[in-house]
This record gives sequence, C-alpha cells and structure tokens, in this order.
Amino acid sequence: MNAQPQKTPDPAAGASPVMAQFFEAKSRQPDALVFFRMGDFYELFFEDAEKAAAALGITLTARGQHAGQPIPMAGVPAHAAEAYLAKLIRAGFKVAVCDQLEDPSEAKKRGSKAVVRREVTRVVTPGTLTEDGLLDARGANRLAAVSVRAGGAAVASVELSTGEVECLAITVSGLASALAALGPSEVLVPDRLFADEQVSAALKSAGGFVQPMPSALAEPGASETRLKRLYGVDTLDGFGQLSGAEVSALGLIAAHLETTQAGKVPALSAPRRAGEADVMVIDPATRASLEIEKATSGARDGSLLAAIDRTVTAPGARLLAARLARPLLDPAAIDARLDAVEWFIGHRRQRERLRETLKGLPDMARALSRLALGRGGPRDLGALRDGLAAGAAVCALFAESADPLVSLPAEVAQALAALDLANAPDLAAFRDLLAAGLGPDLPAQARDGGFVADDVRPELDQARALRDDSRRVVAALEAQLAGESGVALKIRHNAVLGYFVEATAKAAEPLLKPPLNATFIHRQTMANQVRFTTVELAELDAKIAQAAERALAIELDTFEAWRDAATGVAAPIQAAAQAAAALDVAAGLAEWADDVNAVRPTVDRSQAFEAEAARHPVVEAAVRRAGEAFTPNDCRLDGMGVGGPRLALVTGPNMAGKSTFLRQNALLAVLAQSGCFVPAKTLRLGVVDRLFSRVGAGDDLARGRSTFMMEMVETAAILAQATPRSLVILDEIGRGTATYDGLAIAWACAEALHETNRCRALFATHYHELAVLEDRLPYVANLSLKAKEWNGELIFLHEAGPGPADRSYGVQVAKLAGVPPAVVARAKQVLERLEREAGAPAHLEDLPLFAAVAEPEARFGPSLVEEALAGLDPDGMSPREAMDALYRLKGLMS
Repeated sequence: MNAQPQKTPDPAAGASPVMAQFFEAKSRQPDALVFFRMGDFYELFFEDAEKAAAALGITLTARGQHAGQPIPMAGVPAHAAEAYLAKLIRAGFKVAVCDQLEDPSEAKKRGSKAVVRREVTRVVTPGTLTEDGLLDARGANRLAAVSVRAGGAAVASVELSTGEVECLAITVSGLASALAALGPSEVLVPDRLFADEQVSAALKSAGGFVQPMPSALAEPGASETRLKRLYGVDTLDGFGQLSGAEVSALGLIAAHLETTQAGKVPALSAPRRAGEADVMVIDPATRASLEIEKATSGARDGSLLAAIDRTVTAPGARLLAARLARPLLDPAAIDARLDAVEWFIGHRRQRERLRETLKGLPDMARALSRLALGRGGPRDLGALRDGLAAGAAVCALFAESADPLVSLPAEVAQALAALDLANAPDLAAFRDLLAAGLGPDLPAQARDGGFVADDVRPELDQARALRDDSRRVVAALEAQLAGESGVALKIRHNAVLGYFVEATAKAAEPLLKPPLNATFIHRQTMANQVRFTTVELAELDAKIAQAAERALAIELDTFEAWRDAATGVAAPIQAAAQAAAALDVAAGLAEWADDVNAVRPTVDRSQAFEAEAARHPVVEAAVRRAGEAFTPNDCRLDGMGVGGPRLALVTGPNMAGKSTFLRQNALLAVLAQSGCFVPAKTLRLGVVDRLFSRVGAGDDLARGRSTFMMEMVETAAILAQATPRSLVILDEIGRGTATYDGLAIAWACAEALHETNRCRALFATHYHELAVLEDRLPYVANLSLKAKEWNGELIFLHEAGPGPADRSYGVQVAKLAGVPPAVVARAKQVLERLEREAGAPAHLEDLPLFAAVAEPEARFGPSLVEEALAGLDPDGMSPREAMDALYRLKGLMS
C-alpha cells in the first residue's frame, strides 16, 4: 500500500491577520528580507529579524506568539529606513519592502477588526537602487545580464537610476572584459551557465552581486514578449537587428524589473547597441593593474579617473568614468570628442562661464527615474525645473558670445541642440508648468504638502484659506462663547476629541446646568478640567479637518498630474541630461589639460606609438603636490617596425621607474582613445584594439593559484589574444621561479610577442641576457632607465634612453630600503664572488630562434599551419589583414 504524501505545513496556519499578511509577502519573496510596515516602523520577523539584527547591530526582541513560540522581531524607524537599507544591501541582502497602502482610518471603515492593506511595493537589490542616499552621486550603479546562445554571447545593462540601457554583442571569451568595463553592482545569469568555466570566471572577476535566474526566463520568445511589454511596443525592429543572445539578456533585465519594481514601469531609453569592434578591450587584470577607475586599494583616489576629473556635475563625472572604461576604436569618433575639448581650451572665458552655470545643475536623469517609479517627490520635480532652466541658461550663454565666422564642434552643437527648449515645445511647456506651479519650499514627500504655489488652483487656495485661518476663527468663537456664558474657558484641540471647550471644574459648574447646558454639551470630565463641545464648534471642527484633507488631496492630485507630465517628456529630459553631462566632460577635460599642459593626440589607423616627453598623469600629480618635478620620457613603437621597434626591452635598476614608464604609455593610449588630451609634448597613436598589462605581483589563494601561477595565467591570456593592433606591457615575466626557468620563459615570451602576435610591446626585465634579442630579431630594441652612483650613493635619473642597463643595482636598492648594514655588506661580498666565479652558464646567443619548438610534440591530424589556413576567409580580408595573416602563418612554420 502506497504511503500518502505528506503535506507541507502552512506556516501561516493559525496566524493573526497581520502575521498572515507577513507570510503572504514572504511567500512571494522567499529569498529576501521583508521590511513590513507597522505604523512608524518597518519590522522584520522570524529569521529575517535575526539576520537583520546581526547585520545592522539592532536589538532582537519578540512580538506575540506563533505556533506556541515567541515571534523574533526587529525594527527600524520608517524615517531612517534608507540608511538601514543601504547597510543591508552592502551586506549582500535583498530586501522586499511591504508598505501600508491605506490609512488606518480607511481600514476601520470596513470594520473594527479590519487590517490595513499591505503589499510589496518594491524589492531592493544592489542593481535597482534609485534613492540618492543609497547611491554614489558620481558613480554609476548598473544592473547587468549575461546570455549565451548559439555560440554567441551578449551583455545587457541598465542604469535604473538614469534610465540608460546598453547591449553588447560579444564572444564568450570577451565576457570578462565586457563586465569589467561596466563594473555592474548586480549581474543576472541563467542558472545553466554556471557550469561554463569561462562564464564562471568572468562572473568572478566582475565583482558585483551575482543573481541566478531560471533559465526559462532567458528563452528568446519569452524574453521578446517581456521586452515589448517593458517598452510598450509591438515590435523590436526599432532597436535594430538584435541577436538571440541580446534579446535574451535584455529579457532577463525586463523580468527582474517586473519582479523588483512591483509593476511600475521605469523611464528607459532605447537600448544602445555596441560590439567588440567598437571599443578597446581591457581585461580585468589589466584594468586593475593600470588603476584606471579605482586604485589597488579599491578607492577612487589614486586612480587615473581621480587624477583627470574636473567635472562640476555628478552626471558629468559618471560620463567621464564611462568613457575611460571603454575607449573608442573609431578615429573619427575620437576626433569628435577631441574637437570639443580643444574648442574649450581655446575659449577659456566661455569655459569658465559654462562651468559656473553647470555647478547648479541637478541630476535630472535620476530625478526623472524616481518619479517614473513612484518614488519621487516634489524636490525631484524641482530638480527637473531647475535643470531645464540651467540648460536654457547654457544655451543663452552660447548665443550671447556666438561668433558667426566660427562653427562649434559637432559634439558641442549637438549638446546645445538637445538643451534648447525651442527645439522641444512639449519640454518647454513642461518647464513653464513647473516654473509657475511649484512653490519655493519643496518637501521631500508629496504627502507633506505645501509644494503647489498660490494662484495655481483656486479650489486649493480656498481650502488652504479655511485651514490656515482656523486659528483666527477659533479665537473669535472662544471669545464669543466666553462672553455669552460669563465663564473663563478655552478652546483646545487633540487628536482624539478634535476641538473642544475646556474649563476648570469649578468654573464649569454653570455650564452643566440650565440654561447653558443646552449650548454646552458635556464630553469628558478630567481631574481638574471639564470638557464640552457645541454644535457650532463641532461644525467648525469638521470644516477645518475637511479643509486640510481637501487641500492635501488637491496637492496630491496635482503632483500625480505633474509626475505623469514628466514621464510624458522623459526622452527629451534624458537627452538634455546627457547633453549637459557631455558639455561638462569636455569643459572639465579642457580645464585639466590647461592645468597639466596636456596636448591633443593624433589618433589614426597606423600601428605607430610615438610619444615625446610623455608623463604619467597620476604619478605626476602626486609629485607636483610634493613640490617636485616629473621627468618626462619618449617612447617609440611601431607594429610594422618602420618608425620604431615592435618590441622594446626595458631594463634598469629597481626603483628607477620601469613600472611607471610602462604604465604611463599604456595610460596614454587609454586617454587618447577616450577622447582626452594627453600629458606629453606630442603623441601619435595607431588605434589600440586590445590593451594588456602584466605589471605587479598578485595571487589567488582561493583558487589555489600562487603568484607565479597567476603571472603565467595572465601571460598565457596575452599570448593567446593579442593582435597586431594590440599594445602589451609586461614587467619582469618569469621572476617568480628558478633563474634559468624564468629566463627561458621570458625569452620565449619575447620571441612570441615579436614573431607571432606581432604587437607593440614594452617588456621590462632584469634578465640582461635578453638584450641580445636586439641583434637577433629585426624589430627589437633595448631601452633602459638610467641611474648612477655618486660617492657610494645610488641616484635615480628616471630617464629612459637607448641601450640595455649594465647592472641592476639590487644591493644598493636594499641599502636604500633600510636593510641592516651587516646584511648589505655580506650581500656585496657574495655578489662580488658570484660575479668573479660565474662564467656564462648558457651561451644564449647561440640559440636558434624558436629552438624550443623545433621538435614539437607529436601531433595527429592537421598541423598548426593547416588549422590556421582553414580559419581564413580570403574573400573577406583587406590587403593589410592578408599580409598580417601571412606573417602569422610564417611564424607557425617549424
């Protein structure tokens, strides 16, 4: 006989009506902490309370019982909930906010035991924050989604606080770089993808909160339906030819927003599409090594972004960070950005006036997003009013000083067109509506009232007059009743009785007797006072209460109308916000370029890298603060080997500045292709498609990888992915193992970069034996950072010059570092003996090139050359690509 399956017990069985509401909310969001609104507090129960109390450091108590056990409870004041939400989100929790949707008085109309209606109004996750108190004003907060379909991959992202949506079609191997460029706070991933090692590694390097999603939600058909619903369209054709992976990724975001925003539709821009061919690829290790957006400490200070940021608005700061994160590949688009910066450098007075005007610009995009999601208030409407007014002021500023003989750069002209209300009559009407309708003092919440100006709605003015004149009317009635009765009395008010007449017990005796008891109706007797009402006072009480309620209702109705009007012009508001940010970035970069004497780079499609008197932007700023000068250096590379070497071997003592020199040149490429001027006398740059940096030591103990293993993993990625248009900087490859092993690895890597990858590369090393490669390979040159000894002291010149270094000065550096004198003396003795006794342990100059691969391991099937040939498409190749392919094939020949 089959056993009957046991039913899962209902946790809400036997619960009170209020706790039944809690269990209902919890069942809808089982993996979130439920913030349950109870009057002036948000309360948490059961395990939610225990987790929250531990994370927030608040008291864990109990409220009533359920199933015979005390109910654990913790609570936070509603007015301070935002700060507690921020702490919980940073601690990695999701929070479902269950709000009261009606006033308790409304519930009582349904019966004395009726419960206030509550529902989950939003689910707060790291990628869906919109409140200013939860966000970094100058940093983006992106929600990303990853999809892999039919061998292709896509990453979609939304910045919910501004409405920006992006979609990037990539290969699976490009996921890590794409996610690193976005820096998402939260990543949505179909659960089936966690089994893919490449995807898992990319998610780990992304650093955001990873949210698994049911794979069914990523199916293209269902995703397309949700996407149409999100944008309110019948077809996605207006967004371009989206691939299945792109639709899937965007559909995951749509599904997440439907769940977390409780049906509210955000104001989103159309997806901006891009591909791997549009932006420079920078992998996570390189991004961290170069400290582009964050220093190694994780802070913004000390990064490239912090060094060049002169923006005066939060949206401008976010746009600058986005540009640095994803440098462009199209020289024409880069030149358009550089044109704007150059124009502002040449028009200092205009730049100063613009920056002064922009300083008062509110964050319109974030204010609009909060309004669209039902979280905004009158201050957000005020931000739109003031932002549009500032935009009009910017346009007026340019109109005043317009030179009919000089045309504005395209980027500046386009920004002014987006800000000009004459081009958007609906937006101008909305601005005028807010300018006339909003009062001077705006509360944070619409329910606080007082934000609609006088003379906007006559019925509101009438209700306010009755409400605000109540004190005078009550005083007059008090005097009338006192005069008619001859009793010293006062009219007072409380929340229970409303308005009432109060007199002392002795003075009230006449009021309890005829004939006055016909006018004064007894309400309450206290220890020392007696309270009454009158028909006239009761009527006045009702009128005053109704007037206040009516005034607030009219204001709330007005707010909703204005909120709907704002969402109706969302697209031009977003365009105006983006335009103001673009002007801020261009003017800010011009300000920085003036400060540091930066110049306009020349960016073309060659394979050149020609920097004259270049400087490291971050190190130079630190040196200047200390009152010292930075030593500039030249660097010339050419992937074709015409204008300079393809590979430069950089040698020199420790602390001479090799790492600074390497990073400096990599950062010049990032700045130039982001549309920034560069700290140099001149720079000519052939577009860099991929930037690789292996500088500095690090390990990954969680994955069982030593420092040397991590170095080899990163080096392998560089050798596998670098193309003839890439720029590679490598620092001391092979140092983490035995001397001969390290030298062998460094030698082989240098040969591979030169012969196989054929990319521009700076290769810093202490293996001076590699210097012979200059004579053995056609496009290799030696560079060294100079130092000299003076009176027994080592002096670093920080100058890069041709030729290899003669020695490393390691013992002298140890002395400078404070190593005990006895140890330094002993090290000198050992070094002298080793140099005396050591012969040439291996005659490296006798090695044939690529000797290590002269006898490759036995292979079965097609050779490497045959495999490479099979992957070529001659009909689809340009002459340059065909030549590059021939060089690669030649390099594969044994």
